[in-house]
Amino acid sequence: MTTAAYPFTAVVGMDDMRLALLLNAVSPAVGGVLVRGEKGTAKSTAVRALSTLLPPVDVVPGCRFSCDPAAPDPGCPDGPHETAPGDARPARMVELPVGASEDRLVGSLDIERALSDGVKAFEPGLLADAHRGVLYVDEVNLLHDHLIDLLLDAAAMGASYVEREGVSVRHAARFLLVGTMNPEEGELRPQLLDRFGLTVEVTASRDTEERVEVVRRRLAYDEDPAGFAARWAREEGELRDRIAAARALLPAVRLGDRALRQIAAVCAAFEVDGMRADIVTARTATALAAWAGRTDVRTEDVRQAALLSLPHRRRRAPFDAPGLDEDKLDEVLRQFEDEEPEPEPEPSGPGDAPDDDPDDPDGPGGGGGSDGGDAPDGPGGGRPQDGGQEQAPPPGGPEPSIPEQRSPEPESSADAAPAESEADGGAGGGGGERAAVGAAEPFRTRRLDVPGLGEGAAGRRSRARTAHGRTAGARRPQGTLTSLHLAATVRAAAPHQHTRGRRGPGLLVRRDDLREAVREGREGNLVLFVVDASGSMAARKRMGAIKGAVLSLLLDAYQRRDKVGLVTFRGSGAELALPPTSSVDAAAARLEQLPTGGRTPLAAGLLKAREVLRVERLRDPSRRPLLVVVTDGRATESKKAAVSDGSTPVERAGRAARLLAGDGVASVVVDCESGPVRLGLAGALARDLRGTPVTLDELRADSVTALVRDVRTVQNSRRAA
Repeated sequence: MTTAAYPFTAVVGMDDMRLALLLNAVSPAVGGVLVRGEKGTAKSTAVRALSTLLPPVDVVPGCRFSCDPAAPDPGCPDGPHETAPGDARPARMVELPVGASEDRLVGSLDIERALSDGVKAFEPGLLADAHRGVLYVDEVNLLHDHLIDLLLDAAAMGASYVEREGVSVRHAARFLLVGTMNPEEGELRPQLLDRFGLTVEVTASRDTEERVEVVRRRLAYDEDPAGFAARWAREEGELRDRIAAARALLPAVRLGDRALRQIAAVCAAFEVDGMRADIVTARTATALAAWAGRTDVRTEDVRQAALLSLPHRRRRAPFDAPGLDEDKLDEVLRQFEDEEPEPEPEPSGPGDAPDDDPDDPDGPGGGGGSDGGDAPDGPGGGRPQDGGQEQAPPPGGPEPSIPEQRSPEPESSADAAPAESEADGGAGGGGGERAAVGAAEPFRTRRLDVPGLGEGAAGRRSRARTAHGRTAGARRPQGTLTSLHLAATVRAAAPHQHTRGRRGPGLLVRRDDLREAVREGREGNLVLFVVDASGSMAARKRMGAIKGAVLSLLLDAYQRRDKVGLVTFRGSGAELALPPTSSVDAAAARLEQLPTGGRTPLAAGLLKAREVLRVERLRDPSRRPLLVVVTDGRATESKKAAVSDGSTPVERAGRAARLLAGDGVASVVVDCESGPVRLGLAGALARDLRGTPVTLDELRADSVTALVRDVRTVQNSRRAA
């Protein structure tokens, strides 16, 4: 039995998310929407509910690619299509799971039949299923990069291409792309963020009455999905009619020169890269005008469009928070106030948007989105209430409220901590806890990688066997053949042509002859940082430089698609400050807030790291770890932590390091020791770990380049002499 979908108009609040989804339903050319937000905020509920509001589509009978009978795709693999009446069916919503393969996304070819019979036997993928519907990608930030690239390329071109050893298949793939993600689990690259037309941030309401209404509605839906959907049927029908009316009005909307100048001025003022932002903002403003039932684009349309299309394009560096300065936006738009034209009269007739009931904020103009919680009005199950949070829409259409933009938290300044000498809390001391010190300016680091050849998730750090990369050999297929090694297949089939009775020019290929390519590329690793936050590291300038180095390594991990974790040790023990995650932003935030002071339980930090890596090895055995220990190598402990065997803290740290080395963990020790007198303890720790020691200066990529340049200069001068 099919469960009724949760009604879109029953979602509470979330005005921006609902508006962005509806604008894409009105004009798919906007380019999709990315919904960013914490878990449990009705992201998936609202997206699934949207698909039921889309108008039905006519398709060619029997076509696996949903061709429009009025304008069939001339390159359709199931074509050519004869002129015939189409079959009407609801618009599909196709979900792309995080673990999907490339073949499941774009489709696959039967390689054996293609080689032996010359037949393009093609099995459509999810892109074909989503044509003329909705493609929903939950947790889009967790997809492999090459899948995101394929997905966004198809969305931009309106077509999907499948290439296998010279055999090509192309089919139309135009869909409304919706992605949802939790930023705590990692960010998308800025280049990929730019490919989404709109983005919205959603958070759970802090208003008690609204949260009560969310729970009430959700419980009512869970108790009787069909009955709950029936109570919202009128609102759903009105909203469905309004989408259809806005679609019909859209071609008549005029985007005047004044609106175009406003859009160009706003995009230039916020220094967005490229021209995609201008185009998306123009399309969004046009859709907003059609949604409001108007044929002219006004300043309020441009403003709202900019708030939806520009924030994610302002994210330049990986740790920048997306957002838009609304005061600056208003200042730019005020420059055009003198050019304000007289508003055109509202259209009448079929182009009009359906009237909204001002006493029914959950109707087509307003009922909006939250965690999906819904309930009828009281035990009698009458018309639902909105929780008292919605505002009545104006006659021209709803003007959803814009969430207040949050200013980023001010960064800690290095001057926030009092100046301290190296001796404070050093090897013999301890010292109390000190305030967090701001990180120095990050820099480009040299690449640190794991030796050997791995088989982990695709990334950009260590060598690995991957689905993409240079061809390094061939082997018999292990499962479904996806990457044919043509030369090896021909070599395997050639000796058997006579016994197989070959008489013509064709090559007789059997399944046993097929060979798949073994490719070598790069993988992402688990980079676990073990940071000494003790008093010996607490001198103000020194800790700022150390945090800057770790932040630089975090930037490098972000660019190389690594997971990261953070272990710190100070005082009486060690703690896991950040469990392994794909959110490098979260690691940077924890690092910024890291306090310092106390003794140096180095052994505890290493043992905590060993335990973390043991657990992660069980969760993801294919992802190889890289341990980065940031310390000066000193180790001190309190008398309470002393052991009866008489060993020193440094000796116990050495034993812990040798345990990690015995586990086969690749490691790097960033030596933070400074001053004229150096004990070389970090170097000894690196030897116990069987790892690589580097100083803060050697960590810089430009320092390595300069070193190589100096060596070459000396060698050249010697040759000349």
